[in-house]
Amino acid sequence: MNPHRWTPPPAPPRARRTRSTPPLPALTRLELPGTGPEDVVLAPDGRLIVGVADGAILSIDPATGDTRQLANTGGRPLGLHADPDGTLLICDFERGLLQLRPGSALEVLVDEVGGKRLPFASNVVRDTDGTVYFSSSTSRYSLAEYMGDLLEHSGTGRLFRRDPSGEVETLLDNLHFANGVVLAPDRSCVLVAETGGYRVSRYWLTGPKAGTRDFLIENLPGFPDNMALGSDGLVWITLPTARNPLLDRLLPLPGMLRRLVWMLPEWLRPKPAKTVWVLAVDFEGTVVHDLQTEGTNFAMVTGVVERDGVLYLGSLTESAVGVSRVPQTS
Repeated sequence: MNPHRWTPPPAPPRARRTRSTPPLPALTRLELPGTGPEDVVLAPDGRLIVGVADGAILSIDPATGDTRQLANTGGRPLGLHADPDGTLLICDFERGLLQLRPGSALEVLVDEVGGKRLPFASNVVRDTDGTVYFSSSTSRYSLAEYMGDLLEHSGTGRLFRRDPSGEVETLLDNLHFANGVVLAPDRSCVLVAETGGYRVSRYWLTGPKAGTRDFLIENLPGFPDNMALGSDGLVWITLPTARNPLLDRLLPLPGMLRRLVWMLPEWLRPKPAKTVWVLAVDFEGTVVHDLQTEGTNFAMVTGVVERDGVLYLGSLTESAVGVSRVPQTS
């Protein structure tokens, strides 16, 4: 471990609450024949698509729970994207960026960048012209050791663009555990969550700020993970857990303290607090929905789809997709 000092902004009071007002409505489970549906997307036929820990890509009927296996990556699928024609893009931790066309075999789109293996492919979105934007969380830690990157805070995450010819360029580097990716509907910018920075970065694609980066939202009360553009036009952000006060205290201090924490047996290290939490923000960074409830029958939410007020939730640790909805306001 090579810790970098960073003084995070003081956590907002919201980070200390475990329930929103109104709370996220009661959640039901769509059970799966596998664990860890880290991301969830909606296919054109209305079925949900997830990837689980054993490499299986599963298609689920949200009405009946009927589940079918579409493929197996042979690795560990994470972030997903579904095209209107049913083609899937799959970020696989072990294999890179993959593509699955209906009726065809899996193909590798990107497994190297600049002559080096693509590490920790995390999340992906494709524009209608074929341009793909995808993230790599860290070049130093495995999926099983992702907490090491948050402790180290060395900023080795990246955001890439792959043009239709197959050429890949780095749009942003030095990101603190780059994660969810969203393309604005007007193609003006692409967003990437920085889990270790408690923020969502915005890279401008058009207009006077083209080629520059700022932040859509900063100082979030939790760790942002995957994101998705909702049918409501909002950016839905998952927060697997709230900010950790111990981590916030350690980050500005000498790195030896974080090394000592990392050397502890796993059962002694700080654990993520169990919660179910999603935010929705507009493209001005204003929070429109803040929905949270206790993680009693579901937790560690890392993927979200919003469609007509219904929320489908993925999780790094659960063996199900969670289903809830956006509360109706009077």
